[in-house]
Amino acid sequence: MPQKESSASAYRKAGVDIDAGNRLVKRLAPLTRQTFNEQVLGGLGGFGGLYQLPQDCAQPVLVCGTDGVGTKLRLAQRLQRHETIGIDLVAMCANDILTHGARALLFLDYYACGTLSVEEAEEVVRGIAAGCQQAGCVLLGGETAEMPGLYCPGDYDIAGFCVGLVDRDRLLPRSGIQAGDVLVGMNSSGVHANGFSLVNSLLDATPEDPARMDALLQPTTIYEPHLREAIDSGKVLALAHITGGGLTENIPRVLPEGLSAQIDPESWERPELFDWIQSQGNVDEEEMRRIFNCGIGMVALTRAKDAETLTQGIQSTGLDTRIIGEIVAREGSPETIYTTCS
Repeated sequence: MPQKESSASAYRKAGVDIDAGNRLVKRLAPLTRQTFNEQVLGGLGGFGGLYQLPQDCAQPVLVCGTDGVGTKLRLAQRLQRHETIGIDLVAMCANDILTHGARALLFLDYYACGTLSVEEAEEVVRGIAAGCQQAGCVLLGGETAEMPGLYCPGDYDIAGFCVGLVDRDRLLPRSGIQAGDVLVGMNSSGVHANGFSLVNSLLDATPEDPARMDALLQPTTIYEPHLREAIDSGKVLALAHITGGGLTENIPRVLPEGLSAQIDPESWERPELFDWIQSQGNVDEEEMRRIFNCGIGMVALTRAKDAETLTQGIQSTGLDTRIIGEIVAREGSPETIYTTCS
C-alpha cells in the first residue's frame, strides 16, 4: 500500500510551511525581548501577551490605535529592503495616540503573506522592534499568517496595534483653544507613509533613481522622544499628526467650531522630493496639500506666550521646528487657510 503522506508535507504542498513559521518565531524571540521592560509578565509563547499597567496615573485612560503603511509596501518590496517599513508601521500608530498625549505602552503586529520568507519577515519585525524602542514601548507579540491563494508569492501586508496611557487630566486636545494660539510645525522625514499610490505610479513611469527611492523609503519620524517633555510641561494644547489629508484636513480635527488654522506655507522650506512629485504628477497645489505632509509631519498648538520656548525645546531634541501659523476666529466648521505672510 502507498505510504500515507504526512500532514506537515500535505500542508506544505498546499502552500503553508509550519516549520518555516516555527523557525521565524525562534528568530523573532530575541528581537521582541529586547523591547521588554518590568511591566511585561511572563515570556513568549503564550496565547496572549501580559502587561501590567503602570501605577503612576491618578485617572488612567487607555488610548488605542491601529494602522498600516499602505502601498509604501510596494516600494519596500521593489527594492527588497524591508526593515524601515517596520519603523513606519510603529510610527503611524504611535504618532496617532501621541496626539492624545498618551505614552505608548505596547505594540502588536500582524504580518500576512502568500509564501513565508523567514528572512524577509525577520527583517520587517527587526524594524518593528527598532520602532518600538524609539517610541519607548514594548513589542508584546504578533501574528504571522501564511495565506496562499489570497496573497501572491512575494507579497505581504502588515498592520500594527498600539496601546498607550495618559492621565485623564492630561488628555489632548485641551479645552480653551482660542484665536491667537500659535501653530508649531515639526519636520517630516519625507513622504512618511501616505500618498504612495500616486508615488508608485510615478516611479513606474520614470527612469529609476536610487537616491530618490532612498529618500522615498525613509521611515516616518516617531515624534514621542521629541515631544514627551513638551507634552508633560503642559505647554501643548493639541497635536495634529499630518497623515493622509495633509495639513488641510488634519489640523481642523483638533479645533472647536468657530476657529480655523491660518498657515504661512512659506514659513518652511518644502523638500525637493515633493516638488518632484508635483511636477511629475502634474498635481495642483491644493491637491498636494491634501495628499502629502509637504515637509511638516506633526503640528502642535500652544499659547503665543509659550511658542518660542516650546519651539526651542523641541529643536533641542534634534528635530527642525518652527512657527508656521496661528489660530483665527472664523464662523463655521474648522478649516486650514493658507496665507503667505511675507
